[in-house]
Amino acid sequence: MKFTKMHGIGNDYVYIDTREQDEPTIGWPEVAKRVSDRRFGVGGDGLILIEKGISKNADGRMRMFNADGSESEMCGNGLRCVAKYLHDNTFKGNDKLNLDTGAGLLIADIKNRNKEGEAEKIEINMGPPILEASEIPTTGSGAGNEESLEVEGMQLNYTAISMGNPHCVIFIEDTKTFPVEKIGPLIENNTSLFPNRINIEFIQIISNSEVIQRTWERGSGETLACGTGASAVAVAGQLRGLLDNEVLIHLSGGDLKITWDGPGSNVFMEGGATYVCEGLLNKSLYE
Repeated sequence: MKFTKMHGIGNDYVYIDTREQDEPTIGWPEVAKRVSDRRFGVGGDGLILIEKGISKNADGRMRMFNADGSESEMCGNGLRCVAKYLHDNTFKGNDKLNLDTGAGLLIADIKNRNKEGEAEKIEINMGPPILEASEIPTTGSGAGNEESLEVEGMQLNYTAISMGNPHCVIFIEDTKTFPVEKIGPLIENNTSLFPNRINIEFIQIISNSEVIQRTWERGSGETLACGTGASAVAVAGQLRGLLDNEVLIHLSGGDLKITWDGPGSNVFMEGGATYVCEGLLNKSLYE
């Protein structure tokens, strides 16, 4: 089975083009767990399938599995890589691609190409943020409100937002010293507050147009980047009067530019997408 390894500012996944390859006998969740293993597999934050589009005029479809085999609705960094793959291999020269995701049909805009004509920088129209509590989902009030939870004796203020997948945005003093590895999984698995588990963003504000982000991803642990998370951060920061409508977000693997013009507007995410390698999976990984 052919695979491609790509990353979006360090958020790395194993990509499999299923348009001309058969389903594995063991099922995609188990394949995701095996190939994501960084010692016994290819290694990555999860598995992303590049499929035929299912919507009218869709150029392709993204399906995403976390490293633990659970399927997620959306991945912003992954979608940029899917857009690059489809552009470079099937739709070279197209400025826009329509892509099906678990969060609906989204548009990728190719902003820059290299001298070979391959996509380098891509902007994704992420659609509007979801603030309704039942749709995030959360048992909290939702609506973009600042709320509070207690974890390990710490009182943390958060905002719950969905960008097609659920996020809990927490503003803190210092991302370097904050115990993300300890607090992240406790919030992720607080299913009384977040019934479908949740992704958590720990944010240090540099200015009203620049922040530092560390991410604890549902089903994968701490990752170097999260595009939907960065989008949620920009929305939460603006709703709480902390950030401007355009924000440069420094993630552990690189930078993303997020733009949101307020309620009723779509969120736009711009960043890079990079090939790592291609190869063939050993049968033990998919049979």
